[in-house]
Amino acid sequence: MSKLYIYAGIAASVVLIAFGAGSLYMGFDGRDRVRDDLAREQIVGTPDSTIPNQKVDTGGEAQAFANVMRKHTLEATGGQTYAQMGRFLDENGKATDDEAAAAKDPKTGEPVENGLRNMWVTSTALTTALNTAYFAESVATFAIVMGFALLLTGIGFLVLTVRVLRPAGAPSKTARGASAIPTTG
Repeated sequence: MSKLYIYAGIAASVVLIAFGAGSLYMGFDGRDRVRDDLAREQIVGTPDSTIPNQKVDTGGEAQAFANVMRKHTLEATGGQTYAQMGRFLDENGKATDDEAAAAKDPKTGEPVENGLRNMWVTSTALTTALNTAYFAESVATFAIVMGFALLLTGIGFLVLTVRVLRPAGAPSKTARGASAIPTTG
C-alpha cells in the first residue's frame, strides 16, 4: 500500500506542477494580449482624467478612462442615463417619449430621434469594452497568482511524498550518517 501512496503523491505533484505552469503561461499571455490590444487602439487619457495625456495600455488605465468617459457622457446628457431620456425630440428640442409630440424630420417625415440616447449607447459600448479589458487583466493576474500557488503546492507535495512516504526499510538521513541522539553505553 505504501508504494501506491508514493506513486499517487508523485502523480498529484506532477499534475499540480503542470497546472501551475499552464496557469502561469495563460496568465502572462492573457495579460500581454490585453495590453497589446489596448495599445493598438491608441487611446490617450484626457486632461481631466487620472491619466492625463498618457497612453491607455493597461487594465487599470482602461478602467480609469472608462470612468472619465462616463463622466463626460453624463455631463453631455445633463446627468441622465439612457433610460431617463426621451426617445424623440419635440419642436423645441426637448426630449419626449410621445411620438405624436415629436418633431418630424422634413426629409423622411419620421419622428426626430434624441441623439443623446445614441451617444449614450456608443459611450456605454466603449466603456464596457474598456471595463472588460480591466476585468480580463485582473483575471490574468489571478491566474498568475494561482499558477505560483499551484507550483509551490506541487513542489511541496513532491517533497513530502519523497521524504515522508519513502518505502519501508529505506534508510533515513540520520540512519545513514551519525546518530542524531547520543547513546550511552
